[in-house]
Amino acid sequence: MKTEHHTLTKTWVVAALASLCCILWGSAIPMIKTGYRLLQVDTTNTASQIVFAGIRFALAGLFVLIFASIREKKVTLPDGKILKYAVPVCLAQTVGQYFFFYIGVAHTSGVKGGIITGLGNFIAILMSCLIVRNEKLTGRKLTGCILGFAGVVVINLLGNSLDFGFTMMGEGFVLISQLAYATSTILINYYSKKVSPVILSGTQFFIGGIVLFLIGNAMGGHLDHVTVGGITVVLYLALVSAVAYTLWSVLLAYNDVSKVAIFGFVNPLCSVILSALVLGEVKQAFNIGSLIALALVCVGIYIVNAKKNNKSNVE
Repeated sequence: MKTEHHTLTKTWVVAALASLCCILWGSAIPMIKTGYRLLQVDTTNTASQIVFAGIRFALAGLFVLIFASIREKKVTLPDGKILKYAVPVCLAQTVGQYFFFYIGVAHTSGVKGGIITGLGNFIAILMSCLIVRNEKLTGRKLTGCILGFAGVVVINLLGNSLDFGFTMMGEGFVLISQLAYATSTILINYYSKKVSPVILSGTQFFIGGIVLFLIGNAMGGHLDHVTVGGITVVLYLALVSAVAYTLWSVLLAYNDVSKVAIFGFVNPLCSVILSALVLGEVKQAFNIGSLIALALVCVGIYIVNAKKNNKSNVE
């Protein structure tokens, strides 16, 4: 499916669509916090948070499949081939990533959680180059990853102190969630060349959402205080997942993992800025440190995507 001159392989197209994904994902954290407040889900109630996530992702899957049906002008249902690929993706992404992430962030600080989350993009690129070997690990890609991760560290350390304690239920689970994210990125990159990335995305979301809902429900989770505002937030978050992850999957179908994943470092920057706008955390977001972080991420993205000027250049 990947073609050298396809529109979706052009750097400016990848940059625009990947940045849109990161803006949408960045809006998720403040909207999730808003949703918890409106639905009266306590921040320590992990089971109800997983139920919340399950409903969100199941709806996201339905939205994507409905979109695919409208585009194809017929009801598009996943067949055996789609399910064969969707199940491992949903186990890694929707179930694995978010189950461990929701528990992990409840047992660690936001600073450490944010820094470890930034590792997911780094891990995805390293896995693609060193384990799956879909592409070559070059000095250019490694430098870009280091700069991008440095930007994530800077944006998360502003005005905070950082201790280096480690617990399995906290930092350990957040790290596992990022390993699951990186694994899903590699799987999507591979499977999207075999089946429609749109239908693959919708199917894995729907299955994963149902599994998360059942897990959360079995843990005693529930949403009792349902309001119009809360429902609106859940629908918005479902649309965020449907649009962002589907676009991300399509980009991965046409590009190397490193070319797309490097833009993931923009995600925490968008999250900080949008949190400032939505939650009023302006002083934490708009300062010299955030500008430095943004500069580091942008330079990292440029280095990874820059083409060699001649054959003698060292990658």
